[in-house]
Amino acid sequence: MNHWNRFNEYLLCYADLGISLDISRMNFPADFFSKMEPLVQRAFSDMKKLESGAIANPDENRMVGHYWLRNAALAPTPELRAAIEKDIADSKSFAADVHSGKVAPQHGGKFTHLLIIGIGGSALGPQFLTDALVDSWKAPLITHFFDNTDPDGIHRVIAGIGADLGKTLVVVISKSGGTAETRNGMLEAKAAYERSGLIFEKHAVAVTGTKANHIDSKLEKFASENKWLKIFPMTDWVGGRTSVLSTVGLVPMALQGVDVDSVLAGAAAMDEKTRSLPARQNISMLLALMWHHASGGRGAKDMVVLPYKDRLMLLSKYLQQLVMESIGKELDLDGKKVNQGLAVYGNKGSTDQHAYVQQLRDGVNNFFATFIEVRQAAHGQQLEVEPDTTSGDFLQGFLRGTRKALHENGRENMTISIPEVNAFNLGAIIAIYERAVSFYASLVNVNAYHQPGVEAGKKAAGAFLKTLSAVRSHLTSCTKSITADEVAASTGTDPEEVWFCLSHLCANDKRVTKVAGATPALDRFAWQVPN
Repeated sequence: MNHWNRFNEYLLCYADLGISLDISRMNFPADFFSKMEPLVQRAFSDMKKLESGAIANPDENRMVGHYWLRNAALAPTPELRAAIEKDIADSKSFAADVHSGKVAPQHGGKFTHLLIIGIGGSALGPQFLTDALVDSWKAPLITHFFDNTDPDGIHRVIAGIGADLGKTLVVVISKSGGTAETRNGMLEAKAAYERSGLIFEKHAVAVTGTKANHIDSKLEKFASENKWLKIFPMTDWVGGRTSVLSTVGLVPMALQGVDVDSVLAGAAAMDEKTRSLPARQNISMLLALMWHHASGGRGAKDMVVLPYKDRLMLLSKYLQQLVMESIGKELDLDGKKVNQGLAVYGNKGSTDQHAYVQQLRDGVNNFFATFIEVRQAAHGQQLEVEPDTTSGDFLQGFLRGTRKALHENGRENMTISIPEVNAFNLGAIIAIYERAVSFYASLVNVNAYHQPGVEAGKKAAGAFLKTLSAVRSHLTSCTKSITADEVAASTGTDPEEVWFCLSHLCANDKRVTKVAGATPALDRFAWQVPN
């Protein structure tokens, strides 16, 4: 079959939405769909159970209901439907009060800046939508993020806000309130306000789990006791990586002037397509099937996401969490060790053509690419940079040229096209990928809605901090220099971990000194007591 015929056969287009998927440059065999049909039907069945309110995460005995967020009528109980509708209304109402000055900073006037503090899905979703949809020069609030526990990064953000700190609204997002990175960011922000003679509580909003939703949240307790401006609820049936259309994303979007209803409508419209249509007409199922084909159902190849639009630069970062945290699992649903995964990375076109596309075309063939095309290059008249040719023409040319160059060298790729970047289409893109992840998880028989590896990392970090405390305490009691082995022997800890603790202390506390030896074991550390 020639390329044109294959394109005609395998282009899926939703004419009413203006969104399409081209899989014609994926080299699946003619019998691929028929062979995958039993797994496809299982995935459809699993999805139906999920949306009906079945327990989807047995580890935590909870439902997974992010699909209800954009169509509350689908929620399994009247109470859930009412809560979803209330959250949407409250988010918009609070934002309107902030914009009007009814909710005002400590010293009056209006809030002009927004600081969002979160980690993982509590930051990535809002960051993605902010970068895609918000123009800072005309937004009601200029937005900043703390999305790590890096003190240097935190201080840079605070310095960037500068004298406008007193007009900055802080939104702290954490379901449990115990996430270390978010708690640290909150404490750093609180300290910055206090250094400026400001009362932090008069500028603070919480988005967190609540007792009403059967979640014991330290953040809810702290915000309530300190009389923060507002507490928005999070629920136990929405996970972090699928939370962008819950209060996690709704509150920041509304505050930034984004049309929340359009984002939700776009997601709902795409859900309707991907919930009801058969595989060959279902964009999310086709994506999941192409992932399965390209990676052998085992993550044998990486997913490269190439959006040809500056506003979508953070899409690959957002998808990294959504896909990799959902699919990257050691065990399948039967308890068998499978080490599943699907690595995601990407930049943006045409920047990537001057970066890593060279390797994509000529190097190791260990990936498949997804181009994201935005058909409308810009609003309004475009400048002709050459006779009859605009910058947008060049961008389209680079996309088509890269697609062709990759295909000619045996590199599989597909293309998702949307009419323009707006709130409706971003909601649709989110819905496409959320359901594709669920479908793919069913195809490869893993639980997309738990994250034991993340919890293991948190436990290991906690153990390190306990060791660090023990090492610091022992070091301060010593009257002479000491090695990692000596500290380990006294504290009953691992000498390598002790050496990292000592090195960390040396780099961050001027009272700790180091004399380097020929090997780490011979390095000597000492606590210097000031005169």
